Amino acid sequence: MNGFVEALQSFLALGPTVILPVAIFLIGIAFGQKIGRAFRSGLTIGVAFVGIFLVVDLLVSNLGPAANGMVDRFGIELNVIDVGWPGAASMAWASPIAAFVIPLGLLVNVLMLATKTTKTMNVDIWNFWHYTFMGALVYTISGSMIQGLIGAVLFQIVALKIADWTAPMLENYFELPGISVATGSTVSYAVFIPLVKLLQKTPVIKNWNADPESIQKRFGVFGESIFMGLILGIGLGLLAGYSIGDVIKIGMAMAGVMVLMPRMVKILMEGLTPVSESARAFLNKRFGDRDIYIGLDAAVAIGHPSVISTALILVPITVALAVILPGNNVLPFGDLATIPFIVAFIVGASRGNIVHSVIVGTIAIALTLYMATDLAVIHTQIAVDGHFKMPEGTSLVSSLDQGGNIINYAIYKLFALFN
Repeated sequence: MNGFVEALQSFLALGPTVILPVAIFLIGIAFGQKIGRAFRSGLTIGVAFVGIFLVVDLLVSNLGPAANGMVDRFGIELNVIDVGWPGAASMAWASPIAAFVIPLGLLVNVLMLATKTTKTMNVDIWNFWHYTFMGALVYTISGSMIQGLIGAVLFQIVALKIADWTAPMLENYFELPGISVATGSTVSYAVFIPLVKLLQKTPVIKNWNADPESIQKRFGVFGESIFMGLILGIGLGLLAGYSIGDVIKIGMAMAGVMVLMPRMVKILMEGLTPVSESARAFLNKRFGDRDIYIGLDAAVAIGHPSVISTALILVPITVALAVILPGNNVLPFGDLATIPFIVAFIVGASRGNIVHSVIVGTIAIALTLYMATDLAVIHTQIAVDGHFKMPEGTSLVSSLDQGGNIINYAIYKLFALFN
């Protein structure tokens, strides 16, 4: 078993840029594509994700230090450290149930497709770690492998159903036809979509409109996404107390993210479209006319200018919330750069209205901080059991991504009633 776990971890360590092309190639072959065409689709998608993650790294490597600079500059001290999604993922894969979640997750997805209880064929295997963390959470409080796996499957089922529900939004607003997203750190915030709809019907507030199109119409060339990235990046740099040179550098980096990410997504669609068409034709022939979505990493949606703009505005708001919210003990740190993933569905539901997205995003992150605080002790126990290297001088850890994940929290509370 140890050998299997090590082999699985080695494969997963290759990352999405290797795992996804392999998965897409095999799916293309399974759905009747010729080897050459399937290989080209997989290769194109791999290249697109190389580009996407290069841009994500550009975002994270600039956004993270700026956010941490704000924390240091304003002298914020709280006793629970947010270790971010990389820390949570490493804890998840170190859990005893990790070896079982991927094969079980694939089986569940196939069964749901066969029974027409989902339309999503989730090839985003790397992000099964979210389900694994859920399982580790339940396993830690129950000591039961069976309960842990049930917890992981429950998270997956909810994520797939939300992926189905939000797929039309991905097509209509993000221009990603045939794609859905079941990434745990994004689907959980779909529960705030009704709040977005409420704002859109609330007198006065419904008229507060600031989407990229209206901004560009009002400000002309200076309202384009490239200038929005530059201005918001400069604002973050100033809040972080950067030197003038570093302020300009982060402004240029954010401008680059705004321009480059949508172009990477276009390359992705070039590779994915033939596979989606083959899958749909294959399944329609055997199961009747039905929509089939290919489940991908939420990174495909975060490059929209409205998502990046909303996230950049929410970074200082998150830091401020951590200080002023009574009862919060979490110091935002590792997951401040994950905020674009958190708000992607909120922004899509608002059709890019940055004002509405920031309002709802603020409420969502406030609740996230409270949930992450409540789960700090159990989150820390998972870290200790997984031999996670704790930050120096830290006794408690959590994360916004998983400690503050509302689906995680609800399922955890359900199991806690019986353990």
